[in-house]
Amino acid sequence: MEIIQSLQWRYATKKFNNNRILPQEKIDILTEAFNLTATSYGLQPLKLVVLHNREVQKKLTEYSWNQQQVADASHVLVFCIENTVGEEYITKYFDNVKAIRNTSDEVLKPFREQLVDSFKNKPADEIANWASKQAYLAMGNLLTVCATEKIDACPMEGFIPEKYDEVLNLTQLGLNSVLVLPVGYRADDDMFAEFKKVRRSINETVIVL
Repeated sequence: MEIIQSLQWRYATKKFNNNRILPQEKIDILTEAFNLTATSYGLQPLKLVVLHNREVQKKLTEYSWNQQQVADASHVLVFCIENTVGEEYITKYFDNVKAIRNTSDEVLKPFREQLVDSFKNKPADEIANWASKQAYLAMGNLLTVCATEKIDACPMEGFIPEKYDEVLNLTQLGLNSVLVLPVGYRADDDMFAEFKKVRRSINETVIVL
């Protein structure tokens, strides 16, 4: 039941204590958890920007519909997708599989060629939509990790990706921002921390066949 208690403790933090900074070991846990997140085909079409810069955070608040969490959080995690997932990217993934698992080319070749052909025929917007779904998987995973580590977090879709890309120079890195997660420690006077969770009953949300 410990994980359930942690999830009960978790909430979308509305006000961070801007004087408290997450220790590096907590950030290391989050980045490792991000890297271990399950993704479709194992391709990891994602990167995570870990921002800890008050000046930049304040600037990004303007492009986050003035949500103060971005400015006050200890760190801001920006989930990004790769702009290009094609033959070169897929081949690099399989090279990594071979290096780590020592899998033979004979075994890897059919799957590699299948993926290359599949992605070659997909329009760019379909690939971007697919990659964005992987970002949501990663954020969901990190929200659970935050809860178990007693790290406060506030998941956000409400921001202007193009402006984030511009401020953080993401386009030059071949990336697009899709989700934002300010993390840190809740403020003592955040009244939302004491609110009871509002959820439908399990009988309404879970179907047992």
